[in-house]
Amino acid sequence: MQGIYTPTPLLRILKNCLSAPTCRSIIAHFEPFPYPSMAPKARKSLHIVMFPRLAFGHIIPFLDLSKIIAQKGHKISFVSTPRNIDRLRKLPPDLASSITLVKIPLPKLAELPENAEATMDINVAQMDSLKKAFVGLETGLTPFLEDSRRDWVIQDFVSHWQPPIAARIGISRAFFWIMNAWFLAFAGPTNAIISGFDDRAKPEDFMVPPKWIKFETKRAYRRFEADWIVRASQNEESGFSDFYRGVQEDEDHYEIWAPIKNWLDAQNKGSVVYVALGIQRKPPGCIESDSMKLPDGFEDRVTGPGIVWRSWAPQLKILSHESVGGFLTHCGCSSIVEGLMLGHPLIALPFLIDHGLTSRIIVEKQLGIEIPRDEQDGSFMRNSVANSIKLVMLEDDGKKL
Repeated sequence: MQGIYTPTPLLRILKNCLSAPTCRSIIAHFEPFPYPSMAPKARKSLHIVMFPRLAFGHIIPFLDLSKIIAQKGHKISFVSTPRNIDRLRKLPPDLASSITLVKIPLPKLAELPENAEATMDINVAQMDSLKKAFVGLETGLTPFLEDSRRDWVIQDFVSHWQPPIAARIGISRAFFWIMNAWFLAFAGPTNAIISGFDDRAKPEDFMVPPKWIKFETKRAYRRFEADWIVRASQNEESGFSDFYRGVQEDEDHYEIWAPIKNWLDAQNKGSVVYVALGIQRKPPGCIESDSMKLPDGFEDRVTGPGIVWRSWAPQLKILSHESVGGFLTHCGCSSIVEGLMLGHPLIALPFLIDHGLTSRIIVEKQLGIEIPRDEQDGSFMRNSVANSIKLVMLEDDGKKL
């Protein structure tokens, strides 16, 4: 964390939050308070605006951070669109008076489906349109910030238009980065990130460690991963939609956990492979039902020896069950943390963004294996998946992980 200046209370809160399991990392480009009346010791309680990206992989960790800050006695205004706010679970009673959920309507675009307000509501081709609509939130956020005094705005990476507004009004800003540290290091030094300067333009540039990494390392993207990075940057849409999983005790979710638990209870200890590839259908904290599209007949073939769960699943509870012996994962940051926290060997099948770098580290540290695939186009065969699972679950080499 670095910065020009920050009031002591928020700096202490952000440092404390970094040790919480639901938080990832915070980049703070801190701005000084513009007038003496808001000197650090003048206020014991802060009013902080949280403004996440329109993706539940960001909304949920931003809300978790909001709860942590609110527990310290500060006020939170959590800003998102109406449908996203409505899909959140109820706030804990002891924090309901400290966290205000603020709805700002998303501008309607013909390119977006009806009621689409988050990445889970659209396909990849519509991502740029959602980003364009997100920029349109400026007309609603600006008067909200102007109407009453806020001390800080903690923003996400896509709201490039928000800092000038806060600066004009006199509100300090911090940037909450939910990804892991090695991806941030690969992305560039702080001055490059802030200025947007990065001369890497070809896939080959991302297949080797960046020039600012001075120590020896083999951590880099493979061809198919680097191709995606370049395409994403050309489209001006970074695609940071890592599926965030966080489970809290809630009686409303017992009906979800009960059938899964009953099936797990019937399995032998350490015999189950849990497969979760981060598909955004229904994230934790949402109340709407949704289902995955699976190949015809797949569920019938799997039922019995396995179980297919089509909507949001309580991942921590599943990974905590004694019947689970391995975890096949897309290498999303939260999934990796939860899998390692519960002592499971990892079977890595990375796809996008930071997943490839995370998988390299998993293999390097002997925490798991990566499923073999074509390094040029990312294709893989079912035998590669089966053999990787067998190695981890049945063979002696897997027991060393």
